[in-house]
Amino acid sequence: MGDATIGRDTNVGAGTVTVNYDGWDKHPTVIGDEVKIGSATMLVAPVKVGRRAMTGAGSVVTRDVPAGALAIERTEQRNLPGFRDRKEKQKAAERRVRSKGDRERCGAQGS
Repeated sequence: MGDATIGRDTNVGAGTVTVNYDGWDKHPTVIGDEVKIGSATMLVAPVKVGRRAMTGAGSVVTRDVPAGALAIERTEQRNLPGFRDRKEKQKAAERRVRSKGDRERCGAQGS
């Protein structure tokens, strides 16, 4: 919880990260009193979470959260039917091409 100020009676869920470094500077995160931060929340500093506010688990919070508000940021879940089978076929084809290329190079070197 780098460069964060956390208020009293606040709960920060497991896996929460304060994302406070932008590559040049560190920025503060201020979490007020009686706040509930959902698990796996990313608080992208500089950001303030007001008194008695909450964040939804898995949210990426990039703007200040007013007192008593719920900040939730997620896109709608999409399920891609058949994805794994398609991906495994693609990877198997890539391995076959790579393996054929390796055999050809080895054969050419052995000549």
